[in-house]
Amino acid sequence: MLGFVLLFAPIITNENPEFSKNLSVTKLLPPFSSVKQCELKSDGDNNLSGAEVFRKESEEVIKPSFNDNIILADSFRVSDKIIYFQKKEAFEIERESLNSKAGIPVINEKFYLVGTDEFGRDLFARLIHGTRISITVGLGAVVLSFIIGIILGFIAGYRGGFPDVLLNRFAEIFLAFPIIYLVVLILALFGSSIFSIIIVLGISGWMSLFKIVKSEVLSIKRKDFFSTAELVGLSKFQLLSREILPVIIAPVLVNLVFLFSNVVLAEAALSYLGLGTGNTYPSWGSMISSGQEYITKAWWLIVFPGLGLILTLFSFNSMGKMLGKVFNPRLIE
Repeated sequence: MLGFVLLFAPIITNENPEFSKNLSVTKLLPPFSSVKQCELKSDGDNNLSGAEVFRKESEEVIKPSFNDNIILADSFRVSDKIIYFQKKEAFEIERESLNSKAGIPVINEKFYLVGTDEFGRDLFARLIHGTRISITVGLGAVVLSFIIGIILGFIAGYRGGFPDVLLNRFAEIFLAFPIIYLVVLILALFGSSIFSIIIVLGISGWMSLFKIVKSEVLSIKRKDFFSTAELVGLSKFQLLSREILPVIIAPVLVNLVFLFSNVVLAEAALSYLGLGTGNTYPSWGSMISSGQEYITKAWWLIVFPGLGLILTLFSFNSMGKMLGKVFNPRLIE
């Protein structure tokens, strides 16, 4: 389900998550609310250049964050002139200035499935795009942790001796040091962005994988098939990819699933503290943080992002336990 949202978010909702207009009408609307929407005619529609036509058509697929031609109102009254109402205040526009079909002004219903936030933005669109951010950060950080943990674990287990001692002390430093301070320091130095969040969470989650890989390599390198592979002349990369990874893939995969859920939670926590992806992208954590101010009158600002986070963590933790049982049937509840 999350993979489907990641790939097809623009199809699920093509609403720009930052679109904000007519706050008197759209601010803090509860779930299942709707407002009236019409669109003014663009000036010189018949004399647009090829590039302008392409831009106009592309905006029908990828909505801009602001559109001067759109009017959102509580209600419309259609007569010789168009009168629309925003919080009991009436405004008048010429009938000919609206987009029309067969001479009738086009007035649509804009529906908000889970309501709007304090800036009148569609909360459903922000939840969907926030899912993409969480999954992207999670996958990126897990891949980085996987690469670091596999390489360092292989070196420590295969080489032994001083490299083993050094890498073990290095991992223990990471485990003993409160990682949140390192995260805050790096983000303070390099700024908050998706790339920096992936790097920070990736380099702070490799230790458990390192321990697993090292212990497995220590066991495997005593096996006859591994000694034979060394005698044949396989390179270190070939030994890792052909002889070790296929054997340890089960515990590694289980660890990565649990690591993914931890990274998603960490990203939400950082966004909650204002250290996440910044204001460029919507994030579940930042939505929960901003919703705190309106918890007494707009409960949906916290409930829906929190529910999305809880369901994601629950599903991946359940997947990790299920994989653990599949790979090791002796595990019991």
